[in-house]
Amino acid sequence: MMEHEVEPVPGLPGHLPPGETMLWQGRPDRASLARHAFHTRGVAIYFALLTALALASGGPTAATITAGLGVAAVGLLHLFAWGAAKTTIYTLTDRRVVLRIGTAVPKCVNLPLSQIGAVDMAVRRDGTGDLPLTLASGAGLGYLALWPHARPFRLGRPQPMLRSLQDPQAVAALLARACLAAGAARAEVRPVAVPLFEGAQAA
Repeated sequence: MMEHEVEPVPGLPGHLPPGETMLWQGRPDRASLARHAFHTRGVAIYFALLTALALASGGPTAATITAGLGVAAVGLLHLFAWGAAKTTIYTLTDRRVVLRIGTAVPKCVNLPLSQIGAVDMAVRRDGTGDLPLTLASGAGLGYLALWPHARPFRLGRPQPMLRSLQDPQAVAALLARACLAAGAARAEVRPVAVPLFEGAQAA
């Protein structure tokens, strides 16, 4: 039985306090999460190249073994992505963002809207996107504890991230309005280039 099934409210540690209203709930898109967080396409290409080299230098037996290892690796990454998407629930209320994350050790990360300084947004060609959150207080959140729900390469000051959303523009607009209503320092949605989340350009 999934832990979600015994939670008073799926994705939340308990019932919302009186006066708090849920505005949105969602979870990562599994295929997008597999490709962009677990890099299944890159791993598949890597093993395809290794298989070609093995075929050229070691013959069909070596190539078959290498290809089998590649299929197993990509399959395992897809399994991890499925587990991460299945056990993740993002919740937006009129007071906070809650990240219900963790496959082996589930946990809830509460982010008060008043502490969100900015919302970045990256939208991909397939329509999915990521929303990293800049926290005004610089709260001590561990990168490894958040991953894969953290902005890549920001190890010194980890940024929580709503990852691989199917409708990132709508969620970003809703989140910005909620932050403004909650009196956040600034609720600015800042579009950024997708490579910032996937390549070496990140600062």
